[in-house]
Amino acid sequence: MITRRAVLLAGASAGVLALSPSASLGRASRSVDTLPADAPVRRLSLSAREVDLPILGADKAVTKRFCAYDGMPFMTLRAPQGTRLMVDFKNDLPDPTTVHWHGIRVPNDSDGVAPITQKIIPPGGSFAYNVPLPDPGFYFFHPHCDETGQVGRGLVGLLLVDEPPERQVPFDLEHIIAVKDWRLGEDGQWLEMFTTEGASTAGTFGTVRAVNGLPTPPRRSAPANSDVRLRVIVADSTRVIDFGCDTDEAAVIAVDGQAITPFTFDKVPHGIWRMGPAMRLDVHVRMPEAGKEVKVYDYRSAEPYLLTTLVATESGKARTDFVPKALPIATEVPMPDLDHAERLDFLVQTAAGATAIAAPLPADDPLSKALIDSMCVGSATFWAINRNSWGAGPDLRLPPPLSTLKDGQSYILSITNATKQPHPMHLHGHVFRVLSSSKKKTMPPYVADTVMTEPNETVEIAFKATSGNWVFHCHILEHMDSGLMGWFMVV
Repeated sequence: MITRRAVLLAGASAGVLALSPSASLGRASRSVDTLPADAPVRRLSLSAREVDLPILGADKAVTKRFCAYDGMPFMTLRAPQGTRLMVDFKNDLPDPTTVHWHGIRVPNDSDGVAPITQKIIPPGGSFAYNVPLPDPGFYFFHPHCDETGQVGRGLVGLLLVDEPPERQVPFDLEHIIAVKDWRLGEDGQWLEMFTTEGASTAGTFGTVRAVNGLPTPPRRSAPANSDVRLRVIVADSTRVIDFGCDTDEAAVIAVDGQAITPFTFDKVPHGIWRMGPAMRLDVHVRMPEAGKEVKVYDYRSAEPYLLTTLVATESGKARTDFVPKALPIATEVPMPDLDHAERLDFLVQTAAGATAIAAPLPADDPLSKALIDSMCVGSATFWAINRNSWGAGPDLRLPPPLSTLKDGQSYILSITNATKQPHPMHLHGHVFRVLSSSKKKTMPPYVADTVMTEPNETVEIAFKATSGNWVFHCHILEHMDSGLMGWFMVV
């Protein structure tokens, strides 16, 4: 749903000269490929389009204009590690869009961020994405233009990258839990996705809680004493959850698709793992005896919200001690050199209006013009990083880079959340090591692409910079759309 402001912008931007993002930045960066040229290739066609679905049940009104890739809610792609996906994308939506491959170390020109890495894809338009899959794990893809509206209406796809057969860890059952609420009126039709009250606070929440698209939590059967792999994603625009299970025999084995030394939930505060939008978790659950159940909850609700019930059926497997299965650590992920890392400090803060302590790109700069032309802008400014806000509302300048980084150099980012709201912060094009938290003193070491920052918390992350222009933003989508996004120029 294009906002009224976007319609006005379309007229204002008519006739703007369209230059490539790298050319308009004036400092073209090479777009690094993370697989060799002879990597196996899988070619596929992908489209985004609208469908009508009975989200609330067959006896309820059909919800119109649901957004889905290839017309399938939560479309799931699966491919072997080391494969290159060559994706011919077609925009069959009535609105502009792009595709961002979240957590995948793609070349910068396939990152899907208009106007930083590509032009918008207009209705009826197409774009060829080069999506190498260098790392195993659980990832996803979504638009990066009108993201609040399009993701809010369902435009999310899942991407599972499997290790080679000889490195795979066997499980008896794999079950996906996609947390995604729907913002619907009693008539089953969409309500406004972006609200001033929500964007300036914790976000605008859905009116219908759902798991895997449906308001009834799933029930899955698995043999007694067997091993289940849960693959959990918060695909919502706003919701933060406290993930946990009602069994002691459950352990986290991967965060954001990256394998971790397994730990049981009794090793973290309150027995839960806090997850915000875009964050993923792999969990190993040992099933109980036949006839018993394991319940998986979001404990952040006033009453624990049931996400899934696992039902143990008869089995010939004997009961053994629970030992969490460790996934192979991905050695391909570039890790930072902490001994030689440069330090950078970033403050996430509220903004009374559009602010900038450094000069933005000039108004006549082609990239600034492309920002207006893209229509990938919000209608108000409430948030900032180091007093710089992404262009929104009447302030349609492109802010200067948060910092200019060097390709191959390691950096430690100190992120301080000086606001009253949590912010899951996502860095494009990289995975990073989470080093420390001023609040989570018992936090296990892990690697991720999105990290939760609580109010009045400082989190340190470290990464090795890769050439390109990469955005850094809060994944509560209304926060991103109202200023809480910046970008790094890596040269």
